[in-house]
Amino acid sequence: MNPRNGGSARDWERHADVVVVGGGISGYTAALTAQARGLRVLVVIKSVVGDTATSLAQGGVAVVDGSVPADNVAAHVADTVTAGDELVDGDTARVIIGDGAAAIATLQARGAVFDRGLSSLKRTREGGHTHSRIIHAGGDATGAEIQRALNTAARELPVLEHHTVLALCTTDGTVNGVAVVDADGNRGLIHAPAVVLATGGAGQLYSVTTNPAGSTGDGVALALRAGASIADMEFMQFHPTMLFTPRSSGTRPLISEAVRGEGAVLVDAYGKRIASPDPRGDLASRDIVARAIATHMHRTGTDHVYLDATTIDGFAARFPTITAYCRAEGINPRTTPIPVAPGAHYHCGGVVTDAFGRTNVPGLFAIGEVARTGLHGANRLASNSLLEGAVMGERVVQPVFEDILIRPRSEAGWQCPRETPASHQVLQRIMSTHVGVVRDSEGLDRAANLVAQAEMQTLGRQSSFADQNLTLVAKAVIAAAQLRRETRGCHTRLDHPYRDSGFARSITLTMRDGSFTTDDMEAPVRA
Repeated sequence: MNPRNGGSARDWERHADVVVVGGGISGYTAALTAQARGLRVLVVIKSVVGDTATSLAQGGVAVVDGSVPADNVAAHVADTVTAGDELVDGDTARVIIGDGAAAIATLQARGAVFDRGLSSLKRTREGGHTHSRIIHAGGDATGAEIQRALNTAARELPVLEHHTVLALCTTDGTVNGVAVVDADGNRGLIHAPAVVLATGGAGQLYSVTTNPAGSTGDGVALALRAGASIADMEFMQFHPTMLFTPRSSGTRPLISEAVRGEGAVLVDAYGKRIASPDPRGDLASRDIVARAIATHMHRTGTDHVYLDATTIDGFAARFPTITAYCRAEGINPRTTPIPVAPGAHYHCGGVVTDAFGRTNVPGLFAIGEVARTGLHGANRLASNSLLEGAVMGERVVQPVFEDILIRPRSEAGWQCPRETPASHQVLQRIMSTHVGVVRDSEGLDRAANLVAQAEMQTLGRQSSFADQNLTLVAKAVIAAAQLRRETRGCHTRLDHPYRDSGFARSITLTMRDGSFTTDDMEAPVRA
């Protein structure tokens, strides 16, 4: 087919009011809410329905609804701010946390069933929380239950499975659609005055992660190429307790923080408690616990520690999913400590948005893990991710609806990205070795050079769009990590082990003339 408007060829075209890219809690919530407002919605997912980070979430949803007398929104906000190490946007946190109870009620109305006690939802406590405000479903299958309910509620939504978004379509700096390709190589163009990115994170930057295979940083890369700003990219949260096995690689199950909330403790091979610098010990925030484990492993030359849950009565009933994972590895959590190690889990940074999901690019919105709303700061508080996804999936529809009413529709062509990527296997080795839980200047410089060399080695070869996206996001993470010469949240610099008040701000990056730039400095890694 002949290109139009300067774009690339396409095999088919469609029109919608809003395109939602991603089918997890944030994406499906946005799509269902938009449909209820009368908008024509089209959901695009690059795998199959249900293959999301949401479905893998064992932990629960942190929410204040008045059922715990000593707890309130202000206390939840305070815990979030503390975990975020001075980089949380307090106003955004109050909005999202304040909307949490209503968002959970909506999920229940859409069919999600949470665990109940005699008179109210059951609640537990997790690391960084001062109250028991975490609700679960199926003990440790909260995400799977939420995904099941949303899949059922969204069964009438038009969904394109196995479609990868190649690019955001733009005209004069305004997004007005997406270009996609299916598994057979057929290319399509979807015209829409609003595009909502709900693509999840970038855990596949690392060799070992809790993220599904599709978490390749697509949304951040797409937004960068369209002119959007990104921030807090250096803050990749490593979950302290991922199930460790001698062959650990790829996507691995985590051992929920709720296990420590129920009394499990971190120990070494001899049963001695792992030292923590925080008075909360094993229930400190994730960055502190992961750093303590990584420090212990580095000092002792080991590759894992243990989580002793043998004192928890009824473990199998309380944590059926974790029990199944452990038994598959020949581990009985009731009698044997569980081998664990930190693993890449959640990207606190992403596309900069306001508290409604708006980006700095007209027509483009971002929600969920791909977005940087300011809720998480330098380190996400446990169980705030499903909360944010549910709330922002609802909130984003209002500005989408308003934009559709006021912006004239236009059709645009598009161009494929032309970056030269490194292979994802090479990227994973580089990032895992040099940009992991602990970092230093020498390792970060080495990572930047190795990525550049890897790009040269693939010059002219056929590569996947996922590799292009991962390479671009890897360079952004490295650039931000090089610039932040301090230790803060889940960014640990061995050569700068203390916080620096001069860095009590987010580092925002944009792409300009082939380089990442910030408001006041040139980032050291080309885009």
